[in-house]
Amino acid sequence: MEFEIQGGTMPAAVCKLQPGEAVYTESGGMGWMSGNIEMSTNMEGGLFGGMARKFAGESMFMTTYTCRAGIGTIAFPSSFPGSILAFDLMPGQMLICQKKAFLAAEKSVLLEVFLRKNIGVGILGGEGFVMEKITGPGKVFLEIDGSAIRQTLQPGEILKVDPGHIAVMTPSISCDIAMVKGFKNVLFGGEGLFLADLRGPGEVWLQTITAQNVAKCLIPFIPVNRNR
Repeated sequence: MEFEIQGGTMPAAVCKLQPGEAVYTESGGMGWMSGNIEMSTNMEGGLFGGMARKFAGESMFMTTYTCRAGIGTIAFPSSFPGSILAFDLMPGQMLICQKKAFLAAEKSVLLEVFLRKNIGVGILGGEGFVMEKITGPGKVFLEIDGSAIRQTLQPGEILKVDPGHIAVMTPSISCDIAMVKGFKNVLFGGEGLFLADLRGPGEVWLQTITAQNVAKCLIPFIPVNRNR
């Protein structure tokens, strides 16, 4: 499958499918497609699989798009200003992603729910207990907020991160939550009470903005009807 990431702050993954090739996305994730592509919507993994995806921020129903003849074109636009990351996963290769990161993938790619084993990380880590696990083989497209910054951590190397900026990481990365030290740092530092300690080896993709921070910036400009 050939593809190209097009657009600026609101990009789209535009894919070219050969006859018989298929990709899937969550319900409503397709932007446009050529007439030779057939769509089929179902609850992948049954009721349990659909409910698990709902907890991970995706829709219960998934839609598969299959090219029936000739070369087909289909596009999956991002739902928020940011970036689209494309990965070509080997068999068994996994990625751990934040909720709602999944955009689209080849049918050979498995999308599952990932539950954090560390209770402290789940409660205080900003993303909760539930994340997404993507397993190859095949191409997968993930959407993140803002731009992506890739960091490669060596064995034992630690990177301290605001939890909301963790977008994607390899499963070899361990994640713990540590309280910010210093009374003044806690009260006036603006980073909250906790930071995530990411420990290598492995790779992590950080997002430069978060939807929550954008919402906070917009709140002061939202008109309020004081007559109610």
